[in-house]
Amino acid sequence: MPRVRRPPRPASTSDALIGAVSRSLTDPATALLGRYDQAGRLRYAGRSTVLSRPLTAALLARLSPAGEEHPWTGRTFSAAWGLKEALTVVLVVPEFVAEVRADVSRDGAGRWRQPVKLVRLRDDLAPADVPLFGDTTEAG
Repeated sequence: MPRVRRPPRPASTSDALIGAVSRSLTDPATALLGRYDQAGRLRYAGRSTVLSRPLTAALLARLSPAGEEHPWTGRTFSAAWGLKEALTVVLVVPEFVAEVRADVSRDGAGRWRQPVKLVRLRDDLAPADVPLFGDTTEAG
């Protein structure tokens, strides 16, 4: 039976803050991304696909571990969809903005449904320049 090819899902680029990395700070596998909500709380927005070597190298030079004041302290993240196994994460100071390519669909909480691809770090943007959590009017 021939394989049916589905059209690609609509995607857009946007920006998010790096709030944590998976695996370790010296060998990050993925980035956990966040955005501030209207009340000023950093909300989890989604996770990246596996980081490229150039992005990993760029992150190693910039990220620093967060203290107990990080808004995600005590939170656990699932290792994969439908699994109860917790992902090993290191919380980082959420001060670096990353451009991401994301499927436009979101879950009921406003997070990206699918892992996003980190495109580049945005040294030209400050955390206040990132769209608010749940903003669906951003340009694609």
